[in-house]
Amino acid sequence: MQIAFDVLMCLLGACFGSFLCCMAWRLRHKELKKPLKNKRSICLHCKYQLKWYDNIPVISWIILGGKCRKCGKKIGVMEILSELGLAFGFLAIATTIDIYTATALGWGIFATTVILMLALGFLAIYDGKWGELPNFAIIIAVVTALILAALKLTQTYLAEGFSAEPILNTLASVTILGGIYFLLHVLSKGKWVGDGDWLLGLAIGLALADPWLAMVTLFVANLTACLVMAPIVKKTKNKTLHFGPFMVLAFAITLALRCVIIIV
Repeated sequence: MQIAFDVLMCLLGACFGSFLCCMAWRLRHKELKKPLKNKRSICLHCKYQLKWYDNIPVISWIILGGKCRKCGKKIGVMEILSELGLAFGFLAIATTIDIYTATALGWGIFATTVILMLALGFLAIYDGKWGELPNFAIIIAVVTALILAALKLTQTYLAEGFSAEPILNTLASVTILGGIYFLLHVLSKGKWVGDGDWLLGLAIGLALADPWLAMVTLFVANLTACLVMAPIVKKTKNKTLHFGPFMVLAFAITLALRCVIIIV
């Protein structure tokens, strides 16, 4: 049953990835004062209205070779990356709960984490595509992360009684992920780290509420960014880095590996 639940979460994640990518495109066109009038998805090149079988997450992109069925123009890789990324993100969240023993509070934490992942996924898509982090999505992520941190503290206190350690761990986690990026933002006057990156770090730090997990996330985010950007910089000489997607990916990886990290 747990395996079936994990598979279901993975499929839901892929579907939400496709949906969020579509919403990101619509928001972008609205901001450019070129709103998409079609309620259904279309090819941005030839305006072909996609059929239901063109919108099956991951599968349709692979079958079509990442191209429009009608005009043959490339769709782009962000679509497939968003679907695969959210599929992995939802799978990572699924590993955080035991469906047989979870309490009502545990399910509340699970549901809040799902909402947070949706907000983070949207931010990762938008930042990866256009290098911006929309304010409304950042606000949703931070508020949701605050609620998640409060729920985790409540769960800890109910199980172990009150102590200052969980609060200190949460503050340390926030300092590592939000504080470091905020400091870099201030020192560089926004050149090294953008306005939204430190707020994104703040949200992830609150959600993790653990300094060790925060450090792992920081390390993974920087490592994956270096691995991806090194060949791109070498080939194109473009040194611009949109860090949001790497932070969200690192968060998902940390969730998936948290048991191993905590044990170690």
